[in-house]
Amino acid sequence: MKLRMRGDSLRFRLTQGAVSSLLAKKKVSESIHFSSSGEGALIYSLQMLERASEVRARFVDGEIVVDLPMILVESWAATDQVGIEYAQSRSEGRQLRIVVEKDFRCLLPGPEEDESDNFPNPEKSSVR
Repeated sequence: MKLRMRGDSLRFRLTQGAVSSLLAKKKVSESIHFSSSGEGALIYSLQMLERASEVRARFVDGEIVVDLPMILVESWAATDQVGIEYAQSRSEGRQLRIVVEKDFRCLLPGPEEDESDNFPNPEKSSVR
């Protein structure tokens, strides 16, 4: 699972295996460690909730947690739908943009990227 943060935006990209794990285990997590002592880690997680009515992001004890309604995840995972996009309202009329997408293989993969678990690129047929 990849996380891209930019301004008031969170964008998650999931491989086929991560989508399967989310469906089976109801939660997928990754972490970034900033020191060798085990402290100073940033954890980011997506969790599928049966009773959730909307996408919701929170930051708790050094973990970014995004709650996703089960019905949205199941529909997204079972179709060609690329992503789930949501704008979470915040104070002062501002919004946090949350995007959860399937991670596709690059049309021209880099030599250091392992894309074996990525979704097939729907644009592949346009490359010669």
